[in-house]
Amino acid sequence: MRWTRRLRLCTAGVVAASALFAAPVTARAAEPSDAQLTGLVNPFIGTENEGNTYPGAAVPFGMVQFSPDTGHNTGYDYSQNHIRGFSLVHLSGVGCGLGGDLPVLPTTGDVTQTDYARYAAEFSHDDETASPGYYEVGLKTGIRAELTATRRTGVQRYTFPATDKANVLLNAAQSLHTGVSSTVEILDNRTVRTAITGRGFCQDTKPYTVYTITRFDRPFTAYGTWDGPTVTSGSRTGRDGAYVRFDTTKDRTVEATTALSYVDAHGAAVNLRAEGGRSFDAVRRGAERAWEDRLDDVRVKGGDDSLRRTFYSSLYRSFLAPNIGSDADGRYTGWDQRIHRTDGFTYYQNWSLWDTYRTQSQLLSLLAPREARDMAISVIKISEESGWLPKWGYGTVETNIMTGDPVTPFLTNAYQQGLLKGYEERAYRALKRNADGVPPADSPALGREADKEYIAEGFAPYIKGRPHVKPGDSDYDHGASATLEYALSDAMLARMARDLGHPGDAARYAARAQSYRNIFDPSTGFFRARDASGAFTGPADPAQSEGFHEGTSWQYQWLVPQDLPGMVSLIGGEQAANARLDSFFAYDQLLADPARTAREVWVNGPYDYYNADKYNPQNEPDLIAPYTYLSTGQPWKTTDVVHAALTLFTDTPTGMTGNDDLGTMSAWNVLSSIGIFPVQPGYDTWGLSTPVFDRVDLTLDRRYYPHGALSISAPGTSGTDRYIQSARTDGKAYDRTYLTTGGLRSLRSLSFTVGPHPSEWGTSALAAPHALK
Repeated sequence: MRWTRRLRLCTAGVVAASALFAAPVTARAAEPSDAQLTGLVNPFIGTENEGNTYPGAAVPFGMVQFSPDTGHNTGYDYSQNHIRGFSLVHLSGVGCGLGGDLPVLPTTGDVTQTDYARYAAEFSHDDETASPGYYEVGLKTGIRAELTATRRTGVQRYTFPATDKANVLLNAAQSLHTGVSSTVEILDNRTVRTAITGRGFCQDTKPYTVYTITRFDRPFTAYGTWDGPTVTSGSRTGRDGAYVRFDTTKDRTVEATTALSYVDAHGAAVNLRAEGGRSFDAVRRGAERAWEDRLDDVRVKGGDDSLRRTFYSSLYRSFLAPNIGSDADGRYTGWDQRIHRTDGFTYYQNWSLWDTYRTQSQLLSLLAPREARDMAISVIKISEESGWLPKWGYGTVETNIMTGDPVTPFLTNAYQQGLLKGYEERAYRALKRNADGVPPADSPALGREADKEYIAEGFAPYIKGRPHVKPGDSDYDHGASATLEYALSDAMLARMARDLGHPGDAARYAARAQSYRNIFDPSTGFFRARDASGAFTGPADPAQSEGFHEGTSWQYQWLVPQDLPGMVSLIGGEQAANARLDSFFAYDQLLADPARTAREVWVNGPYDYYNADKYNPQNEPDLIAPYTYLSTGQPWKTTDVVHAALTLFTDTPTGMTGNDDLGTMSAWNVLSSIGIFPVQPGYDTWGLSTPVFDRVDLTLDRRYYPHGALSISAPGTSGTDRYIQSARTDGKAYDRTYLTTGGLRSLRSLSFTVGPHPSEWGTSALAAPHALK
């Protein structure tokens, strides 16, 4: 299925609104019997209203994401109508400019402009299509551009009008990040090589270098390079860019393959030899097969067409990152900036850990455990080669974006899912060092920046206006939320330490996991930042609180998954907790009109993080919050809130809830739609809620799931019949609101009976997930 403007004429207006209010998220429709699942994916979802996704061509976890850039700081914006170039590197849903390396654009006529904002080509969505692994657009210059990809190459095909001045511009100096330096070389009459050094992601970072080599399918008739605004025809070397020219008076089509490497020019050439040499159509078919194989591991029955498109589009985005970082010969650039070689694994990079540790890493552990294992090993390698674990890593460098300690639950999740066989102690050593110390001044990493105070005093202080000692975010700017995240990580590390036979460490980390209590202010009944002296600071109103990263005390109060009973006790018990949850979710309004409450009452601006006392489904701190009801004796309310939040995901360009953050929001949608969700990130607990499909069949890796499959069913689930009446595991009655990974692995089927009213299912004192002690 191709997506065009004709299918999406009113993306943010009447059509979207009527779809939300006329058809509930669980509306049912017949399943197409023989349709390819790639045909249900709309890559344009999230390309408008700061979802910051991209519509271009990639394969699962590929090094290359070949996509158009329109002028938005993260790449493509659906509301814009000029393309500056098709560049090689994009990340799905990041909040700041990153990537955009080597934008390439076909033109005709003389080359007189070197700024891609000036030579950008106009286009219309009426003449633009995309599907997994493929992108096509007709430019108003009369040129048609098509893109596809392999794991380490981007393949392009341009169909020009009949002319003897058909050009391809390769712009090395301009990108989405901050350029440091670049070089361009025309090696022969078919080949162009570049080296591009850049830096930055929200703030400046250490520089990194990307190497490319582009091989065309026929000789140039002319070429040249440019430095700044000066174009020199016939020049083979330049600083900023190059153009190559073809005569298309008879043969109007030009194809080229561009290979990428983060190691060196030789690595790019190795990748070109390994993955190049095939026609555009052959590469496109291979990319489509790769995506079909990946999507086919999840087969759903029931749900209307819009729901299914939204679901499979989210599943697609969940597999876009992290990205391969090693070349075809196994070499990669480590965070020590030295060249290393893999030994029995693929090296991955690009770590939005503050986001992905909550949803996407668990989804990958379930559906892509082989890749998830290699990803975890890659993170261990970062520690061993650079000295410290990452926080938010891009390519070969640390950016230090976001706060807390997200790498710990990322790695302990991998451990709990059985993905670290042979690496357990290596991972534990890295995590212990990270948890007990702070990187030195000469390390680019910030790590647990406020760890000294946290260990000594039991909290990370909020020190307003403290100068940043390194580029990136500072835990001292967000001391309250950093305390909560350190404590969460300590709980997960305590369980790993206990399992591995380190009882002293386990007891120490378990005690530190209770540090969340140290920032609870009894006078307000909420968590609150404390300054360096230990005094509570900032406004007492929890909706106006300070010291929380991208959120308020209202939104962070539920981020104690390691000890929800303890947190509930602090705020007065289950009755008080449920009253506060009901207020937080505007529950009475939600029951009357779920979709409207989600869009008008909850916090819904993509960067609207503060001054709120309501649920923010568009940002990471609240992703687990709807599942809190599983621990307060009212599990049916989890389904109510989750299904209302799911209405925010639609099959339009505005159909993303906030930034996708490398698949985080997409994975939330996938997991919540199938009825299992990681309620204790970093551990192996999966909370249960009503699926939105009648049946979901998962194909699983037999090395981790002996049965090789799991069926999750809820016959008749709908917008009205959404409440679990009973649950069965392999036909046996099951009354708990959670499963462990071990429990999932033993199952062939998980089935729910649903009805129009809440029931007693899951309400007993023993039904809730356990606190981690």
